[in-house]
Amino acid sequence: MNRQQYSSAEKHDNSRYIAYHFYTETIEVARISALAFFEAGEKRFKGERFFWQNPEKTHTIVGLGHAHVLAAENHQSRFEDIKSNWQSLCKQIVNEESFVEPVLFGGFSFDPLNKTKSVWHHFPEAYFTVPTFQLVLKNERAYISIHLITKREDTFREFDSLRNERDKLIHAAQVSEPVTYRKPIVTGREELKKESYLSSIEKVTNVIKAKQAEKVVIARVLRLDFSKNLLASSALYQVSKEQPESYLFGLEAKDQFFFGATPERLVKVEDRSALSAGLAGSTPRGKTMERDLELGNELLNDRKNRSEHQYVVDMISKVFTAHCSEKTVPKKPKLMKIRDIQHLYTPVEGKLKEGSSLIDLVRDLHPTPALGGEPKQSAMSLIRQYETMNRGFYAAPIGWIDAKGNGEFAVAIRSALLDKKEAYLYAGGGIVEDSTPESEYAETWVKFRPMLRALGGQLSDES
Repeated sequence: MNRQQYSSAEKHDNSRYIAYHFYTETIEVARISALAFFEAGEKRFKGERFFWQNPEKTHTIVGLGHAHVLAAENHQSRFEDIKSNWQSLCKQIVNEESFVEPVLFGGFSFDPLNKTKSVWHHFPEAYFTVPTFQLVLKNERAYISIHLITKREDTFREFDSLRNERDKLIHAAQVSEPVTYRKPIVTGREELKKESYLSSIEKVTNVIKAKQAEKVVIARVLRLDFSKNLLASSALYQVSKEQPESYLFGLEAKDQFFFGATPERLVKVEDRSALSAGLAGSTPRGKTMERDLELGNELLNDRKNRSEHQYVVDMISKVFTAHCSEKTVPKKPKLMKIRDIQHLYTPVEGKLKEGSSLIDLVRDLHPTPALGGEPKQSAMSLIRQYETMNRGFYAAPIGWIDAKGNGEFAVAIRSALLDKKEAYLYAGGGIVEDSTPESEYAETWVKFRPMLRALGGQLSDES
C-alpha cells in the first residue's frame, strides 16, 4: 500500500500549523435508491465507495469518492489518531446547514499485532474516509451532501464542478432502470488450512482445561473462486435480499471490497446516549416453527452458551461503567432470530460521561469476548498462536461517526472480502472447556451460510 495517499487531518511544518478547509453543502432530494446511487458511482468512483444500512432500514448512508482519507498504522494509538484527527478536521467545517452532518466511515483491523500473511492488501490498520458525495436516507427523507476538503482558499470553480457532478449522479440514480443481478457462478471452493483449524480447536481446548484462559474464539476462512470479477453492487444487492434484518455494510479499498450482513451492534451513540448489545451463544433456525422454538429454548437453557454470553455482557457492562454516568443491563438474555441462526441477546444502555466519546467506547469494547475471548489479552495471544490466518477487518469494528460525535459501529461478522475473482469468507466460534472440533466446525458452516448464499456458493442442503 502506498501510505502517502493517506493523510492526517492536520500537519505541522516547521512548527507552523497548516489547516484544511472543510466545505460542505447539502440538498434534499426526492426519495432515491441507495443501491442505485452506489451503482451510479461505479465508473467514476470504483474503489472509493462505502455503504451502510441499519437493520430497521431507518438510516442508510452511501459514500462516493474520497474527499479525505484518515488512516493509522500505529497499533498503540490508532483509535486516538482517528478520533483526534476527525475532531481537528471537524473544527474546519464551513457549513451553514446543521440538519445533516458530514460522516466519517470506515473500520479498524481485528488485530494489528497479528503478523500472519494477509490477503487484505489495501486495508491499513485503521481506514476511514470522508466521501466527496454523501447520501443519507433517514426518517423517509433523502439528503445529498458535497464535501470538499482542501488547503486552497479559492474553491468556487471546483465546488461548482462538484455540484454539476452531483446532479449527474442524482439523475443517473433516479432515472436508470433498477438492476437485477444474477448470483455469480462459483467455479471453486476451498477450505483453507482445514486440518490446521481442527487441530487448533483441540489444542486451545486443552489450554482452557489447563486454566490458562476461559474462552478463546478461533476462526477459519473459506475461499470461493469465480470466472469473472465480482461486482460490489451485485454483492450488496444479493445480501440486502438475503439478510434484510441485519446491518448491511460495504467498504471499498482500491480493487478490494469488504462487505457483510452482521446482526451485531458494537455500540451506538446518539445525543450522548450509548447503546451496545451482548450477542453470543448461537444455534440454527428450525425447519418448522415447533423445532425452531425447541432449539431456541435449548439455547436459553444451555450452560455453555449462557456462560459464553455472560462473558460478553459482563465486559460491556464494565466498559459502560468506565464511560457512562448511568447504566442499564437486563438480568436475562432473550433470543435474536435472523434467517439462518438465532442468538442470545442482551442490550446494554448508558449515558456518556463528559470527556468520553464513541471512539473511546469502540476502542475499549473491541474485541468483545464474543469475537476474542476471556481474559482478553490471554485470548488474543492464543489467537495469534493458533489461528491459521489473519482476520483483517473480519470481526472488527466498522461504522460511522458524524461531526457531532453521533454514530454507530457494528461488529464485522457474517462478512466476506472480495478480491477480483476471489472471495474470502470468515467464520468462527467460542472455544470453551467442553468444546469439540466437530461441533465447532459444524457451527462455522451455519455462520458461513449468509455470505455463501449471497455469493452463489450455497450448501448442499439448500435448493
